[in-house]
Amino acid sequence: MHIHLIDGTYELFRHYHAMPSQRDEQGHEVAAVRGVLASLAALVRQGATHVGVATDHVIESFRNDLWPGYKTGDGIPPDLWAQFPRLEDALRAAGYVVWPMVAEEADDALASAARLAAADPRVTQVLVCSPDKDLAQCVRGTKVVQVHRRLRVTLDEAGIIAKFGVPPASIPDYLALVGDSADGYPGIPGWGAKSAAAVLSVYGHLEAIPDDHRTWRANPANPARLALALRERRPLAALFKRLATLRDDLPLLDDVEALRVRT
Repeated sequence: MHIHLIDGTYELFRHYHAMPSQRDEQGHEVAAVRGVLASLAALVRQGATHVGVATDHVIESFRNDLWPGYKTGDGIPPDLWAQFPRLEDALRAAGYVVWPMVAEEADDALASAARLAAADPRVTQVLVCSPDKDLAQCVRGTKVVQVHRRLRVTLDEAGIIAKFGVPPASIPDYLALVGDSADGYPGIPGWGAKSAAAVLSVYGHLEAIPDDHRTWRANPANPARLALALRERRPLAALFKRLATLRDDLPLLDDVEALRVRT
């Protein structure tokens, strides 16, 4: 059994920007909704049997209370914003399980569903369908993989390491250091992808990185500057790591069979 977990927010944005305008009989913009439904129908035709879709019913989450610059719904076009509830209703009517998130984010739902599904011995593989960097932390060996459907790229644990230079468990630490512009936090000044990968590939997590660069077993460029930047901003780095760490304990389903598409 393969479980497909879909980032409905990403899919709605993607189709909104890719498709020409279409309106229903009441004059409502529905092109993105129709695009997502067509995309999932194609997935089912290709053999998908168990599908869960998570959406950001409310863009803001508990993370907005932690960091004032965290992403919000500001700037979302009204005719895109209005399609969120229409998409959720249409997906349910089409036979898909939908998780409209309010206090948490769609990515938290995907992380939680991935953990629950991967624990079921009947499940051969869990495919988390989203390009979001933070979802790389969900990948486990070849059992849980991340899929970028538009690019037709699938990353297992080895693929995550090849892409980021760190294993999935270190992704929140990596994002805390380098930042995530899509989510609205900047990372730690001076730290970039190469330096974060070089240090975290040795120490794994922020908390294990020594303050004194002279004791580092890693060899990034400008270690003294990096150590000083981290030492002066450890509380901020810890906050960014909390923002990047997905919740995977949401009680979304008791049995993966509930995800069977009912068309």
